[in-house]
Amino acid sequence: MTDRLTPVVRLAPAKLNLTLAVLGRRRDGFHDLHSVMVPLALADRLSFAPAAGRVDSLHVTEGPDANATLDPAGFGSVLHGIAEARRVVGRGADTYPLAVRLEKRIPVAAGLAGGSSDGAAAIDGAIEAWGADVDASDRLRAAAATGSDVPFFLAGGPALVEGRGERVSPLGGIADEPPGVLLVTPAVAASTKEIFAVLDGDPAAAPPYRGATRITSEHLAAELGPGYPAMDAATLASRAGVLAVANDLVRAADIVVPGLRDLRRALSRLLGAPIGQSGSGPTLWALYPAQNGAEAAALRVREAFSNGDLRAPGTDAAFVAATTIVSPARRPE
Repeated sequence: MTDRLTPVVRLAPAKLNLTLAVLGRRRDGFHDLHSVMVPLALADRLSFAPAAGRVDSLHVTEGPDANATLDPAGFGSVLHGIAEARRVVGRGADTYPLAVRLEKRIPVAAGLAGGSSDGAAAIDGAIEAWGADVDASDRLRAAAATGSDVPFFLAGGPALVEGRGERVSPLGGIADEPPGVLLVTPAVAASTKEIFAVLDGDPAAAPPYRGATRITSEHLAAELGPGYPAMDAATLASRAGVLAVANDLVRAADIVVPGLRDLRRALSRLLGAPIGQSGSGPTLWALYPAQNGAEAAALRVREAFSNGDLRAPGTDAAFVAATTIVSPARRPE
């Protein structure tokens, strides 16, 4: 069993949807998806220690600043993940209460699945803290019970995500240098539930070419799957024009977040690059062959915001970051 005095730390990466096809609404109210997702180097940090009391506890800070505290009520996926981990561990281990410190670096309600990633890291960190032996199927069961996007983070790299997020097929890694990614997140929370409701109920939110996104998503999944040589970063970046329009939630997000379409178009003009949307938004992205390209783009975007040439929805400053896709050098079996 793990020594209770040994700290356990987990990183919870953001995710990026390179494609997102919405195939239809299910009887349970969720939607069937076909999405190629990748983890990013941008990540939250979770630290686990034995709790002083009899229940699990959560302390949340904005980044590493211990004084910039956030209300833990908005980050329930962490305690939910621990509860589901305790459920699959059962009574064969000492699943003592845990005190978790969450350092938030991923914007909230941004289409980057920070909450889901925190939940996945909570499951993994709790199991290690308890010194429990839990097989992959039980970890997946705990992840699926915690939230729709949580199982993706067990893959450890690019993956094809289907169903409502519970079916995850690992894909091959990106060869050589990791692709750079520019992220621009307006300071406006986008409710995934609201955006799907708009997609279902407003004809103006319908994708312009029904089925086209699924074709793009299937092609990318195939190219990253077995039977193809490993794709390099330059090749992936060269597909940005096609991938940037391969998200069936873009029009719904534009309706829910006024000004998002204008920002997307302004970014494209400023950078001379295709601009995509991650998940339900409002995070916008651009792909580059390497991190230095994303860093240069981030600098230009910050300067444009600073001098008033670029405006984003929301009253606070937009989040702008350069990061990379995390992709292990492997091919799926």
